[in-house]
Amino acid sequence: MEPLIRIRNLARRYHLGTETIHALREVSLDIARGEYLAIMGPSGSGKSTLMNLVGCLDTPSGGSYELNGQRVSEMDDNQLAEIRNREIGFVFQTFNLLPRSDALQNVALPLVYAGVTAEERRASALSALESVGLGDRVHHKPNELSGGQRQRVAIARALVTKPSIILADEPTGNLDSRTGEEIMSLFNTLWAAGNTLILVTHEEEVARHARRIVRIRDGLIASDEWNGAPNGP
Repeated sequence: MEPLIRIRNLARRYHLGTETIHALREVSLDIARGEYLAIMGPSGSGKSTLMNLVGCLDTPSGGSYELNGQRVSEMDDNQLAEIRNREIGFVFQTFNLLPRSDALQNVALPLVYAGVTAEERRASALSALESVGLGDRVHHKPNELSGGQRQRVAIARALVTKPSIILADEPTGNLDSRTGEEIMSLFNTLWAAGNTLILVTHEEEVARHARRIVRIRDGLIASDEWNGAPNGP
């Protein structure tokens, strides 16, 4: 079966004056549909660069990236924006919610950009909120919600377009340990329901929830493990 994500020799270089910074060095990676993957690494390892490329937030300096059969690495900014909205659901450490909008409006926002009718937006957003246990908080604004509830709203927003992948960047970083565990339990439920999850984290206890862990160091894949054992045959 063709992988959902196919990355070959992906590289990202930055130029600072006469110096070239190799943030990512010709990484190759396949991710199957329905996988639960964690990308791990210390600060400056290249994990955030890889996340930005996978999330179509940045373009590579070399190599190729295909998502759901589409060659993303050759797309222009407008095409990348369309892919982001249709194929990728983002969950950020800082939630990124609109403070003056209620939970329902925040979750429905990606559907506005997709041109979905108001009635369909409301139904889809309500369904997404119910799927993360917030069916009774639809008209609460972010400042009326706890940190864990805000992150659930963000997760519902990521789910509402039924994306190919959910990309979570340090999703428990702003939460206490108990609330963080609740969010990770929710991710387990979403994965069991058939969603493809990619976590980016530097925390071992968060990464352990994933079924596969790819460790990045110095812009390269240092290890690729499945359930604690080396991945592959």
